[in-house]
This record gives sequence, structure tokens and C-alpha cells, in this order.
Amino acid sequence: MSFATWITFVVASCIIAVSPGSGAVLSMSHGLAYGVKKTSATIFGLQAGLMTVFCIAGAGVGSLLLASEIAFNIVKTVGALYLIYLGLCQWRAKVEPGSAVLEGAPQVQLPSVKKRLLTGFLTNATNPKGIIFMVAVLPQFISHGVPLLPQLLILAATLCAIDLMVMHGYALLASSMQRFFRDARAVKKQNRFFGGMLMAVGGALFFVKRGAQA
Repeated sequence: MSFATWITFVVASCIIAVSPGSGAVLSMSHGLAYGVKKTSATIFGLQAGLMTVFCIAGAGVGSLLLASEIAFNIVKTVGALYLIYLGLCQWRAKVEPGSAVLEGAPQVQLPSVKKRLLTGFLTNATNPKGIIFMVAVLPQFISHGVPLLPQLLILAATLCAIDLMVMHGYALLASSMQRFFRDARAVKKQNRFFGGMLMAVGGALFFVKRGAQA
């Protein structure tokens, strides 16, 4: 893999990471509710899901998923329903007056680290758009006649590092607005906004189609 090829992949990864999606919405939602430090668990879960999709695509299984309409629709439906479920849970989340992330702010129940990791993982691992991106983009940056594994490791590390920074950026941006959400009514509006966003992204996944290679 040449340096020029790697730089091109860096640019492509930055564009994809910055583009609003379920991961960005989740990072902002948790960043606003729990702060950046506690959202790191969610973001690491997102990276685990992203790397799972990367490995699936790298192993060629992603191509098989795209080639099989039934398999692709199963993955798409599971991912869409999971995001809708997350959004519905956040929409209906109860907020009580008390101590929380900020002193004097309404109480926000903090999920365990394990649950935040799992939420992040499932959000990316069940995203069919991620599979489509990996299968469509990865081959463009693989040099033939050169060992495959080192190239995949470089691309995976690059993609993960970029996404980690971008998702933490989204969480930091959202957490900087915490001071505007000190009363229960404001937090309830925040929950409904991000819950609605997650449900909207989940609903949009139902309209994702297989690529031309399918």
C-alpha cells in the first residue's frame, strides 16, 4: 500500500465518520446525558462494532451478505429495529429532579459500562450501511500482489483511530451544552429529540438497498 493510497483512505474515513449517522447520534445523546468521560465506553463499543463489520467485509462475508437478499434483509431489519428500540427507550426515559452529571441538574440514570459498551457495539455491528461501505470501499485501497493481512491491519487501525476522535468530538460538542439542560423539562426534550433521531435513522435503514453487485 502506497502512502498516497493511505492518505486517500484517511480522507474517505474522515468524510464517512463526520457524516451524521446512528453512531454520531448515539455519541451526542450520551455525551449530553453523561458527559464525555462516561460516553467513552459507548464509543469504544461503537469501535468494536465497526471493527466487527470491517472484519466481516475483509473476510469476504460482507460480499456474501450483499449477494443474498434474505441475509441482507435480516441484517437490515435487525439493525433498524434495534435503533428504533433505542430511540423509543430514550423517548420514554424518566427524568427525576436530583443530582446528576451537573450539580443541580435533574437525575439521569447512568447505564452500566457493560450496557454502554453493548449499546455502542450493536449500533454499529447491525448497521447494513456500514457493511455496504466496507464492501464497496475496502477493495479500492487493497494492493494486489501484496500480503493482505498487513494492509487490513493498517486500514483497520486508521479507520478506528479516526472514528474514535470524531465520535469523541461529537460527544464533547454535546456535553458542552449540558448547562442548558439543568431542569427536568429540558432533559425530557433532549431525550425526545435524540430518541426521535435514533428512531428516524432506524426507520431510514428499512429503505437501504443492496448494491449493484447484489
